Amino acid sequence: MISVDDPQTNKEFAESLNTTFPLLSNPEKDVARAYGVVTAERELPFRWTYIIGPDGNILHVDREVNASTAGTDLVAHLTELNVARR
Repeated sequence: MISVDDPQTNKEFAESLNTTFPLLSNPEKDVARAYGVVTAERELPFRWTYIIGPDGNILHVDREVNASTAGTDLVAHLTELNVARR
């Protein structure tokens, strides 16, 4: 997960959700720009989900993320892509 918030804000967010995955803090927005979620026209990031394979290639981009179904949608996309469950 990548956020343009500062490290302390992201730390508190991750702790509040008891997350078990890494959270990259990118307040400079360079990574967000590289992935196209922040643009010159839109400094507030789009909420997109990228599925990236072990080889670093992008397998899928969901540009229609719905916060209330994002987890279920992600599992469906992973299943469609035949990504093995852990």
